[in-house]
Amino acid sequence: MSKPIKIKFGTDGWRAIIADDYTLENVIRVAEGTAKWMVSQGMKKAVIGHDCRFAGAMFSQATANVLSAHGIEVHRATNYVSTPMVSYGVVFAKADLGIVITASHNPPSYNGFKLKSKHGGPSVPKDISEVEAMIPEYSAFGKNEISSDPALIHEIDLEEIYYEKVTSSFDLESINNASFNLVYDAMYGAGQGVLPRILPNATLLHCDTNPGFHGRAPEPISRNLQELEEFIKNSDGNYVGLATDGDADRIGMYDEDGEFVDSHNILLLLLYYLAVEKEMTGKVVVTFSVTEKMKKLAEELNLDFEVTKIGFKYIAEIMIDQDVLVGGEESGGLAVKGFIPERDGIWIGLVIMEFMAKTGKSLKQLVAMLHDRLGAFKFYRDDLHLSEEKKQEVIARCKTGGINAIGNLKVKTIDTLDGYKFFFEKEGEWVMLRPSGTEPVLRVYAQAENMDRVREILDTTHTFFQS
Repeated sequence: MSKPIKIKFGTDGWRAIIADDYTLENVIRVAEGTAKWMVSQGMKKAVIGHDCRFAGAMFSQATANVLSAHGIEVHRATNYVSTPMVSYGVVFAKADLGIVITASHNPPSYNGFKLKSKHGGPSVPKDISEVEAMIPEYSAFGKNEISSDPALIHEIDLEEIYYEKVTSSFDLESINNASFNLVYDAMYGAGQGVLPRILPNATLLHCDTNPGFHGRAPEPISRNLQELEEFIKNSDGNYVGLATDGDADRIGMYDEDGEFVDSHNILLLLLYYLAVEKEMTGKVVVTFSVTEKMKKLAEELNLDFEVTKIGFKYIAEIMIDQDVLVGGEESGGLAVKGFIPERDGIWIGLVIMEFMAKTGKSLKQLVAMLHDRLGAFKFYRDDLHLSEEKKQEVIARCKTGGINAIGNLKVKTIDTLDGYKFFFEKEGEWVMLRPSGTEPVLRVYAQAENMDRVREILDTTHTFFQS
């Protein structure tokens, strides 16, 4: 018998390929480590949910069985739910921990296991490390031999709980009666059930259950959303586009011209709306790969600003202890004051649409207003599927230092908080390299004044580091 794999949690939970490392046996091992950690902490109640991925209900039930076998009360959603629904459900049920069976935006061959704290956001790195250390090499339970306690397992309607929270928190009448129309792309993910309830007039794309996501990774970035883009460009209606990922905690948007509005711009809009239009205060917290224009706007508004490592868990940790107005990361995970310290694609989309409805301005007009104030910019990210050897060669070259230029691009400064971010001589131009924490991928990010220049910077960087 081969030795079991060592299970490691990445940037946002444990993820692995189904039927390879992500097996029922290994999920039971992770659940057992989680249960033992909960018992060691005096925790007694958990909320569990799964998204639309393959066998999510089976993995969720097995997790519930293991926890109940350790005397932990479990409130389990029997239908698919979003990650924010589980996170809010933890707060609503006054539970000690939340567990989500999801691989979020990863390709359809993956599934995963996320941990949520009692505060309604990602568990902090310290707690995750402790759980990881308690995962046994071999579980005490066989696949069909879990001595669970059915009396400790209860059903919970997390979608209804979330829906009631949303309807009491937004001016949905203004959004539903606004001059724009919404087209929503669920990417076959867990937002497909609740969004049509919240905004019944929305036009829907990919709002049916398909565990294979038609072969595409359900990540709401422009290269994965061609059908949404084409719908808007070919439509006579005044549409705004909203997309969420597999577990609906990430967001992507399109303006009325079918132009992709990335997370950098959405973060700027959130900050402006809450601080200027709604006169709210608080700290601004973003991860390392977010545009520096967030710092510029925060300083103009006299708000505290902090940059964290990549991973929303670092933002959530600050949101728990401090008064944070807006927090977010480049990959579409954004949060705002007034809800839970958690990413939520639907919630953030509603904030932006409320901004549009209240001001009577289109998404394009709002973005243009901020670019006039802060300077125009474009951003793009390449995901390079390199061999592990080649990926390590690139990172080693970055670590060695002494890089004064990347091709014909002269490097002014380098920031190494989490990856390698090279700022060039021209203000607002930079490139960043960082290996993914959840996929075998090297991510290369770039910002410049226009997309042609962004592409030039990315291509120059690829040539330089892979030559």
